Amino acid sequence: MTRTRLFRLWLVLGSVFMILLIIVYWDNVGAAHFYLHTSFSRPHPLEPRPTRARGAERALVSEVGELLEKLLGAGTKPVAAVPGKRTEAPPPPASGRSALGTMEESVRGYDWSPRDAQQSPDPDGRQAQRRGVLRDLCANASFVFPAKERSFDDIPNYELNHLIVDDRHGVIYCYVPKVACTNWKRVMIVLSESLLDQGAPYRDPLDIPREYVHNSSTHLTFNKFWRRYGRFSRHLMKVKLQKYTKFLFVRDPFVRLISAFRSKFELENEEFYRKFAMPMLRMYSNHTSLPASVREAFSAGLKVSFSNFIQYLLDPHTEKLAPFNEHWRQVHRLCHPCQIDYDFVGKLETLDQDAAQLLRLLKVDKLLHFPPSYRNRTASSWEEGWFAKIPLAWRRQLYKLYEADFVLFGYPKPENLLRD
Repeated sequence: MTRTRLFRLWLVLGSVFMILLIIVYWDNVGAAHFYLHTSFSRPHPLEPRPTRARGAERALVSEVGELLEKLLGAGTKPVAAVPGKRTEAPPPPASGRSALGTMEESVRGYDWSPRDAQQSPDPDGRQAQRRGVLRDLCANASFVFPAKERSFDDIPNYELNHLIVDDRHGVIYCYVPKVACTNWKRVMIVLSESLLDQGAPYRDPLDIPREYVHNSSTHLTFNKFWRRYGRFSRHLMKVKLQKYTKFLFVRDPFVRLISAFRSKFELENEEFYRKFAMPMLRMYSNHTSLPASVREAFSAGLKVSFSNFIQYLLDPHTEKLAPFNEHWRQVHRLCHPCQIDYDFVGKLETLDQDAAQLLRLLKVDKLLHFPPSYRNRTASSWEEGWFAKIPLAWRRQLYKLYEADFVLFGYPKPENLLRD
């Protein structure tokens, strides 16, 4: 009898040890060869806003979340950064990437001198209005766009790669390329202390080199949770979404497209030339023989036109090959505003004031300042000039493609571009 009990005890202890070993292995090595495929079920109707009847459910989620926090050691409340998870910044690369980054910022029109933004008399009211518009439209069954009705669980893991997490301050930022994301990523690096410079965390966002800012290994994003937490990952995401402050910044969709075109196709960018410009020039400009490098192409006067770019966006075959690149993918596809209830919606058009208001909301305004804003050279007033040679039918198709972003984020329909 005693031997039987001892055998059972050793069996239990051995099982516990193996489970702990698996968790440690999974956390350190990751499930690099496994991928979380969430089945796309039939569209789920959006749930109504929380009521008293959901109190018990929220309490249960909170209790389970607290348990998972303790078991996995991944606090969902702001915690001190783990030194072992920080990344030491490597020496500056010898390539021309840094120079390209400088040129891109020049094209974008950076103005590093401080300037006062026009102040709104009621910034809190403006935030309430923006968030209210989002919630009402997401709950409105008559306003429909692709993937609107799916639940958070239905979003594939790879589509959550734009949600950057800072566990130290309890912040989640969904970055949108071409909307001051370089500087907001710099702010997230300072807050999370995820990157070291000679053994110490960066304190000034502007000290962080651009090439490190856009390195995916620098940031903890939701799509990385599966490697670390396996089947617990989706629940941990929900706990953090419930507890953390979530924000994003947006801009006029057509102006964002113009900005993307200018920075990626008007500069010598080897990656974008090979991956996008060469196919566009072959498909829409009938060029059969193209130079191998972007420098040779530019020297020969071979550049993608804005018209080529619009044709590419409207071509139904484009997304059959691959999803839109993040620089021109719709914001609602990057940040999922009908599945994630954002606490703060900033706009590039009011960047100075929104940035100051957000840092106060996060209680980090004494810790750092958002880098001085830049003059928006790609301005709304330029739209008519850029679209002057684009056929009316194409403009209308393009608006339908980005209509959800216009409506969700309160941008007026560009009637001057869409009427005869």
